[in-house]
Amino acid sequence: MGGEIFTLFFTRALVEIGIPVTLFVSARNAFWRDADLAGVAPVPIADARDLIGALPATRALVVTNGPVPQETLAQLAPRHLLCGFAHMPAHGRGSSSHERLDTVFCVSQYVIDGLREIGLTNVYPHPIYGVAEFRRTRSADLRVIARSPYAWDRRKFRDRVLGSFLPEKGARTPPQTYARRPGLTLGIVSGIVPIKQLPLLFRHLAPILAQYPQVNVEIFGAGGYAQVRDLQAALAPIRERARLWGWQPAPELVYPQIDYLMTGLPEKEALGLNVIEAQACGTPVLAVRAPPFVETVLDGRTGYLYQDPRRDGGEDFRRVLARVLGGARPDPLVETAHLDKFGFAAFRARVEAMFDYLERRLRS
Repeated sequence: MGGEIFTLFFTRALVEIGIPVTLFVSARNAFWRDADLAGVAPVPIADARDLIGALPATRALVVTNGPVPQETLAQLAPRHLLCGFAHMPAHGRGSSSHERLDTVFCVSQYVIDGLREIGLTNVYPHPIYGVAEFRRTRSADLRVIARSPYAWDRRKFRDRVLGSFLPEKGARTPPQTYARRPGLTLGIVSGIVPIKQLPLLFRHLAPILAQYPQVNVEIFGAGGYAQVRDLQAALAPIRERARLWGWQPAPELVYPQIDYLMTGLPEKEALGLNVIEAQACGTPVLAVRAPPFVETVLDGRTGYLYQDPRRDGGEDFRRVLARVLGGARPDPLVETAHLDKFGFAAFRARVEAMFDYLERRLRS
């Protein structure tokens, strides 16, 4: 979902600075049916290969925000200036998906550094970052209620079978409305997806949290069957104090109802929009002291950073937790310069500089 949200506010920035936009989206992606795009009508296509016939014959600037087959890029390259966003770090990946692009734009310095380390020379030198943007859909039901924790992949037989049964099970009773429980509330507001490594994180942290009965863990997000299963297994030591609420359409209603946002493990994460969003809502963050989180969290001022628990068995997390339980709570809202860096005005300015650069490339 992060890619869709980024596309949403990137499109709004383009409109505000006066750049005409045609937005091509996957016809299979339900997000765009209810997206609030401020006057831009998405053009649904069945496949990225449809871009070959859909783009104008004259030279155009094409910015990709998702995977496009190499053969499609090869056919588009002679006619158009091709650019794209890197939403994933280079960690464990090759560079082939970016090599055909004239320019690669990155969402963090961490991603820039990683792509350069694997030899890419077409990387724009400044991170674009992101913004806390909550105007997303025109949906009327924005309540924080229990929804399915599963995000089914209908291409998989197992998911089609399970998806036809498990949602029914929850639908037989009225939805449970979220309410805080007494004690300290740590929240995950994120997709339960492999890059977050949440099962691995909690295999290290849940035994520590089990020693603090006043700490609750609330998880707002959905994922594939295996990821949810593995996360629930990792949470077994605190099973009675860990609840899964499913994906929520209005995270801005969630952040003020938790004490701290927790992130996943860092190395597969490109930026973490949830980190930016939480701080904008006044909720501090607990994150591993590593890129990209060192770019988005001010340690001791907008949250606390701790040593990777895979290195120290979670002892530094225990230290931070003791500090939190002792009453120390940073207020991100007083760090206005930090928040402004991730505000829409600053994002729009970065996009404008990015397009000044591209216009020069387009004319060359």
